Amino acid sequence: MTRAEVLDRYRQLRAINARHHSAALKFVSRQAVLEQARRFGLAQGQMLVAESEEEMTLVFDLALYTAREGRSRALDRYARAAQLPPGSDEALVLEAMRHARFSVRRIERRHETAGLVVTDVVREAQDWLVDERLEASAPEGMAFAGRLCRPADFAMTCGVIVPVDRDLIKEVTLDTFAWRRGDPEHVAEDPRFATAIYRAAIESGLMDHVAYE
Repeated sequence: MTRAEVLDRYRQLRAINARHHSAALKFVSRQAVLEQARRFGLAQGQMLVAESEEEMTLVFDLALYTAREGRSRALDRYARAAQLPPGSDEALVLEAMRHARFSVRRIERRHETAGLVVTDVVREAQDWLVDERLEASAPEGMAFAGRLCRPADFAMTCGVIVPVDRDLIKEVTLDTFAWRRGDPEHVAEDPRFATAIYRAAIESGLMDHVAYE
């Protein structure tokens, strides 16, 4: 595929991804939102006290993509209710979202066609990531945390990325609820890992420099 073809396909899939996120939020309970917000110090009693939409985006990410043990995720409840035509782009993107993988990734270089080559520093694996905004603005060597899904030959972000630095990662590794010895896959997929990174990003002020479209 040419660069134009890759970007055109990316834009189609990104638009579907955004629609799925909006629809799936209807399956998130207020209690689930409050539960996640309290982990970040963004709730007092039954009231949300986030200072920005970006902070709330992190809350909604966890409310959609994670759940307590024994409970279903809001994203999976939405998928069961959606009844999408098998084989459609809508079904393809939603299934990719359900299998999105959280991790910390480092930008290695620009991909020869479009997008970026990134390294999953937890799993020690590389991927082809297409994201127009990151490609245009992020420098090589930058590290970020977030979920990637793969609805095509390339991966896409799931709408949320958090810039990370050495100090933030050091703080997260000291969080015994998030970082435990064991298989890297289990570490990356443990919801406490994402929670610890998001909390550290909020507390450190890193989210003050992030704006989601």
